Amino acid sequence: MAKAKTAYVCTDCGAEHPKWQGSCAECGAWNTLSEIVLQPAVKSAGAARGGYAGKAAGASQVMPLTAVALTAEARTLTGIGELDRVLGGGLVEGSVVLVGGDPGIGKSTLLLQMLGTLGVQLPSVYVTGEESLAQVASRAQRLGLPLEPLQALAETCIERILEQAAVVKPRVLVIDSIQTIWTELLTAAPGSVSQVRESAARLTRFAKETGTSVFLVGHVTKEGGIAGPRVLEHMVDAVLYFEGESGSRFRVLRAFKNRFGAVNELGVFAMGDKGLREVPNPSAIFLSAHAGPTPGSAVMVTREGTRPLLVEVQALVDQSSLGNPRRVALGLEQNRLAMLLAVLHRHGGVAAYDQDVFINVVGGIRVQETAADLPALLAVLSSLRDRPLPEKTVAFGEVGLSGEIRPVPNGEERLKEAAHHGFRRAIVPKANAPKSGRVGELEVVGVERLGQAIDACR
Repeated sequence: MAKAKTAYVCTDCGAEHPKWQGSCAECGAWNTLSEIVLQPAVKSAGAARGGYAGKAAGASQVMPLTAVALTAEARTLTGIGELDRVLGGGLVEGSVVLVGGDPGIGKSTLLLQMLGTLGVQLPSVYVTGEESLAQVASRAQRLGLPLEPLQALAETCIERILEQAAVVKPRVLVIDSIQTIWTELLTAAPGSVSQVRESAARLTRFAKETGTSVFLVGHVTKEGGIAGPRVLEHMVDAVLYFEGESGSRFRVLRAFKNRFGAVNELGVFAMGDKGLREVPNPSAIFLSAHAGPTPGSAVMVTREGTRPLLVEVQALVDQSSLGNPRRVALGLEQNRLAMLLAVLHRHGGVAAYDQDVFINVVGGIRVQETAADLPALLAVLSSLRDRPLPEKTVAFGEVGLSGEIRPVPNGEERLKEAAHHGFRRAIVPKANAPKSGRVGELEVVGVERLGQAIDACR
């Protein structure tokens, strides 16, 4: 194969250079040049047989959207309900999904379990660049998966992978991991920016041309992002992240990007000796089983994607021996905690400027919505006064800088979830409270100001 022409592009400013050099001649940034392929696009086999690429590479023309036929994407259930939920209802033909997470959190295990259930109805191939075929077979046997429908390939060269895929014609292709894949067109080392980008581009083109659903496993950096170029996340259709605390058997799969479903959708799994098991009632694992009312504990109803979840927020407030008291938040944004404490002082009359404040969301889940404001402040107030909140009480609501309690979306669904789990009282924004003041057996207290919420907890 003739070597393709290459160039070097600055990842900061986009300037193109004929050869590698230490700094970019345009912007002056150092070590930002990455190799790219300059070969012209060729008509693929998929285009030649009139497939997806053939339609895209043919005579394209401008047309009004009213003339476009709106058809729902054909989806295939994976057999794993929580994974189907995060994907938006199942696998979409020709989709490319990037799965990231810390080492050992369960990415390969989940995808291998998925192929074990899909292999009977859809031909699939598991491509491993990090393990031998014997290790993959041993893991599948340990997970209790049927070995007959599982097909695997130990290869890291993208050209050979696509050659094998053209022969086998899988409907599902798993690449574990994208950082180990390299192409003969580039001289850079596997895992470099240019190799990852070019390999992902080739796999994405293959998925769209053949209708194959492709899963890419991605390594993560120390900061928690997927290693490689940022453009990798823009190339794929969905980006899923595995989250979980070290030492905990629970795993959370979250969708950060999904062109075929809801963003921030959540799937909950428990790791066992037979692999990942679905958790049918996630609210149960995020609530601590206290023997009685406990100071510093508040229950909130958060919403992740399309699912309302009951989550316990715990706070510990203690006299500080430091000149600058600590503010530590696990599962919540730390800067927002500092802002809420200032609002509590200014509009609630409760000072915590000489106290260390620690706050934690049970279960290792990260709450990113503002509905956690009110329960977080109530948990802090409960710990500061060493007085538990009324039993079977739930709360949610956004707290504004002027002390107002602002409504949050989907308040009715949150209240129904709380009533379903046996809670008897809810402190919520007045705009989210029903006119009747009740949802089943749940008494709903609507508040407009922070002071009213504090009074409702006495």
